[in-house]
Amino acid sequence: MTDRAYAWFEQKQRERGINLDEVKAALKALAIETPSWGYADQGTRFKTFHYRGAARTPFEKIDDAAVVHACTGACPAVAIHIPWDRTDNYAELRAYAESKGLRIGAVNPNLFQEPEYMHGSVTNGNAAVRRKATDHLLECVDIAKTVGSGALSLWFADGTNYPGQAPIRQRVIWMRECLQEVYAKLDPGMRMLIEYKFYEPAFYHTDLADWGMAYNMAGKLGPQAEVLVDTGHHAQGANIEHIVAYLLGEKKLGGFHFNSRKYGDDDLIVGSMNPYELFLIFYQIVDALRDRDAGVRKQAADIAYMIDQSHNIEEKVPAMIRSVLNVQTQFAKALLVNPEEVRLAQERQDVLGAEHAVRSAFEQDVGPLLAAFREANGLPADPMQAFYDSGYLDKLRARG
Repeated sequence: MTDRAYAWFEQKQRERGINLDEVKAALKALAIETPSWGYADQGTRFKTFHYRGAARTPFEKIDDAAVVHACTGACPAVAIHIPWDRTDNYAELRAYAESKGLRIGAVNPNLFQEPEYMHGSVTNGNAAVRRKATDHLLECVDIAKTVGSGALSLWFADGTNYPGQAPIRQRVIWMRECLQEVYAKLDPGMRMLIEYKFYEPAFYHTDLADWGMAYNMAGKLGPQAEVLVDTGHHAQGANIEHIVAYLLGEKKLGGFHFNSRKYGDDDLIVGSMNPYELFLIFYQIVDALRDRDAGVRKQAADIAYMIDQSHNIEEKVPAMIRSVLNVQTQFAKALLVNPEEVRLAQERQDVLGAEHAVRSAFEQDVGPLLAAFREANGLPADPMQAFYDSGYLDKLRARG
């Protein structure tokens, strides 16, 4: 990107009343965890495809995550999944991540893979299965403390496929009892992030099916429990940015998982299907970062961002880099919304004027801004090209 292109961009934004120093500061503060499982072989419900170079151990996953961070400068943490990342020495895993310039992010328990969980984990009608699930969650709290993680990220596949299959109200009680026990073991400063999903693999009812159920559960547990929003876990047509805004106002939006969906799940690269939706989500977050309420500002600043995608047919590391770049692009565009222009249009009840003030930011080309920002921070202007030029892809393929 030429200096002339950035100079033109800078002049244009100055005319729009945008403070680019504030924009760059916000871009520098944006931190996105990448998921360890995103570097390993993954598949659909039909087939897992093997890619040469897919990470095979937690340490190889950290190696790959470090390369993504080196190229983008935006991914200082890697989330882990237990038991997929189980190791005999979690202190060693933490030390290895730190030696690569990373930290361990959210710890994600697995409550959907064991045969006993066919009819649910923490909501299973069998008390012994509920105990097993609860003990696994408690184990993950201990792991989080050892690796220095501040977040336990929870998603439950629990639900039913047919009416009458299980007592729905009782299952809510069982889940709350389990999470209360786990919540009590959190250290001060740790967070329990409660995710939800509209459906699948439970097709009649899911125990935590929407943001309201997750919000209610978090509220009953206490201030260290918050809601985690995943872009792919909603009914078609759901206004996700509305959910984000509401939870920010309630100071309960704790985490966000990036991906994209076309029909039924969340396995596509974030921003690949509906980049405007991602922009509008960030618009609500940026608006909260500018709120007069210090509590809302803090909530927006403390959101735990993570990529959560199943890269089935893509090369793992470049797919992760593409995901991060898409997030950065839409965040940068949201930062270019002029809040004063929006406010004045809203006060006039100028519907099209307010909509234009938002949409015009989305239509900006932020390529010059991001290139200049990266170079100023010692990063490659084009992270994807830098990855391909690094030769790391050849090293990955040598893994077999």
